[in-house]
Parts: sequence; structure tokens; C-alpha cells
Amino acid sequence: MRIFYYVDTGHRVGLDRFRRAVAILNALQDDEITLLCSDFRIAHEARHFGIKNSVGIDLVRNIVNIAHQGDKIIFDSAEANPLMLEDMRAYFSTFIRVSDDIDDKREKNEFLISPYYEDELTCKAAMVDDKYFGEFEKNIELGFFFGDDDYEKDLEKHLDLLEGLDVTFLTGFYYFLDYEDMLKKKFKNSYEFEEYDEFITSSKVLITSSPQAVLDNLASGGKPIYLQREDYPKYFVRLFEELNIPIINDFSRDALNAVLSQILSQKYNKIQQISNNVVNYLKEKLYS
Repeated sequence: MRIFYYVDTGHRVGLDRFRRAVAILNALQDDEITLLCSDFRIAHEARHFGIKNSVGIDLVRNIVNIAHQGDKIIFDSAEANPLMLEDMRAYFSTFIRVSDDIDDKREKNEFLISPYYEDELTCKAAMVDDKYFGEFEKNIELGFFFGDDDYEKDLEKHLDLLEGLDVTFLTGFYYFLDYEDMLKKKFKNSYEFEEYDEFITSSKVLITSSPQAVLDNLASGGKPIYLQREDYPKYFVRLFEELNIPIINDFSRDALNAVLSQILSQKYNKIQQISNNVVNYLKEKLYS
């Protein structure tokens, strides 16, 4: 009986779920778990994140080409429809789903990890890697990270949002090469994708459309500002409101400037370091 962790990744969904999977797998410290990614490129790069076993499978339906009935899986994706999820619950002896949807509830024959929902079989948690908690030198006054994906080149359409601001730019994993080069020329200082950890922990104020980057930066003592992208679901709005994180809609320059004018006095709520809770929950469900 084997254990798998499937995560949805790619040019149109970014790497937020992947970064969360890395945090969970590194906390579990079980090298026998195989990470399944819906993109071959990040599956190949996963070893640089401490993941020993990773496989690209292209489509969520290809999980059954690798897993056998009775295996166990942690499933982090919004791809599957209700019928497919029901089939998975019957196929795997243990089915643990990770969800960000505030309206999502645990279904029969599954376990759930959610930042909103809680019952006796659910772990209420927003997972952040332990490495982001601590004291860090904040030598980037204002950082900007649109996210790891920008297939439609939306950032280029909204660059006026940052006009007049001295920001340090972090490139994304799935940017087209010519697009990435063009963007870096627009900023005085830039960091490469591989420097994500340093960039996140060094940014005093971070403007980003990546929900996971918001949480990572907050854990490190930063002051994140969340840009709600038009093509992203609003799953994290309630959580960010609870953490008192400013949210900018419609790439409003006026709204962003208003937030930045008082950012130093903005009182953020601390995010809890709950990796032990998540690890204990998963170990109980996977190994008992």
C-alpha cells in the first residue's frame, strides 16, 4: 500500500498548491510519499524543494495509471467534479482532501484540511512552512510578486498600478522567457524564481496576487497586501480579512496608494504556526 500526494500545478494555476504541498511533505518527513503534479516541469524541479519522489502526470485522471486501488492519497486540487471525487473516495483506502473554498464541507468517506471548516474528522489549518516563522532582516522595503503564472500576460496590462513606486520584483516560474525579460527591464531591482524564500522573508511590505506568498510573508514578520486577480477565485478573502490583511480589488491604483500611505500603522493579526497540528492529523489518518 502506497501513499500519494496529488497537487494541481501549471501555467494557468501557478504554484500555490505546490508550495503548500512542499511544506506539508517536508513536515511529514516521509520520503516514501510520492508527489504527483499535473505539470511535468515542476515535478522535475521538485527535488530542489526537498521532495525525493515526484512524478508529472499531465491530467488528474491519470492518477489511476500510477496508484492502485486501496492506496492512500492527499488530494489538493479543484479540478475534480463531484462524481470523480466520489470515485476517488471509493478507490483509495484513505482520501484526504485539501480545500480553500469557504463553502466546502467534508463529505462522507473522506478527511479534509480547510482554513474554514472544522469537525471531528477535519483539520482546520492554513499551512505555512516552518522556515518562514522567525526573525528576518527586512532589507527590501517594497516587494512585488504577481504570482508564478501569467499565461495571459495580465501583469503587463496592469503595470500602471505600480507607477511611481520603487518596488523590487520577483519573477514567476511559468513566465514566458521573452515576457520575463521584458518585465525585469521595468524594475530597477529583481529577484529570480529560485530566490523566492529570500525575497519573501526579506520584504518588509509585499504586494502580491499569490495567496501562499501572503501567508509566507506574514509569518516572516512582513506586511503583505493582497491583489485579488480577476482569474483567481476569492477563496482567501475571508481568511485574509480575519488576519487584517489589506485586499486590493480590480487593480485599483487609488486603493493601493491609500493602503501604502498607512501601511506602517496597519495592525496585522499573527498567523499561527500549526505544522505540528497538520502533521499529527495526517499521521493519524495515513498510518493508523
